[in-house]
Amino acid sequence: MPIYMDESGSLPAGAMVIAAVDIEADAADALLKRFKAVTGLHGELKGSRISIIERAFFFELLDRFGGRARICMLEDDRAQPGGRPDDFDVYVALLNQLVGEWLAEGGDCVSFVIDTGRYHDLMLEEMRRDVARLLESCGSARLVHSHHSPGVQIADVVANSFFNLAIGSNRAGRIHEIVAPFLETGMLRSGRLRTVPPPKQKHPALQGNAGRPKPRNPASQPS
Repeated sequence: MPIYMDESGSLPAGAMVIAAVDIEADAADALLKRFKAVTGLHGELKGSRISIIERAFFFELLDRFGGRARICMLEDDRAQPGGRPDDFDVYVALLNQLVGEWLAEGGDCVSFVIDTGRYHDLMLEEMRRDVARLLESCGSARLVHSHHSPGVQIADVVANSFFNLAIGSNRAGRIHEIVAPFLETGMLRSGRLRTVPPPKQKHPALQGNAGRPKPRNPASQPS
C-alpha cells in the first residue's frame, strides 16, 4: 500500500503542514490524467497554482478514485518561549506522527513515498532511514521528486489546501467549503502536531549582542 507524502508552508509563513495520501499508484495516475484532461493543465500539478474551482474538482476526483488522506500541521506560535523550533525539526516530527498513525491502523505493508522537497539530500536521507526503522520488517520508505510521482503531486494539493486553512488565507473560506464534506466522511482526517520540538538554542557566544563585530574606535584608526 503506497502512502504519498508532501509538505506545504513553513513556520515563518504561518504554519507547516504535511499530507499523507493513501491511493493506489494506478488510481493516482488516472486521477492526474483526468484532472489534466478537464482543466488543460500542462506540467506538474501544484496546489499553489490551481484555482478554487479546480481545487474543488480535484477533491471530487480524490474521492472518486478511492483516495484518502491524513493531514498533520503546526501553526506558528510567536508567543512560544525561546522562539520557534527549527523548520526541519518540525518537518520530521510531523512526518513521524503521520507514519505512526498509518502504522497503527495495521493491515498491509506500507510503502511511504516522500517528496524530496526543500531540504538537503543528506538530511532527507537520514530522515528516510528513521522512517524505515519504524517499519521494522514490513514496508519501505523512499524519496522521489514530485514531478516524477502523481501521488506526491496529489499530496501537494492536499497539503497546500490545509496550509491555506491553517493561516486563514483569503481563500480559506472557500477551501473550507470544499473539504468540509470529506472531513465529515473521514476521507480527510486532520490533526495538530502533538509533540512540538523545542526551539534550537543559539550558542552562548551568539546570544544577545555577543558575536557581533565591535564598532571601531575612530581614534584608533591609522592616520
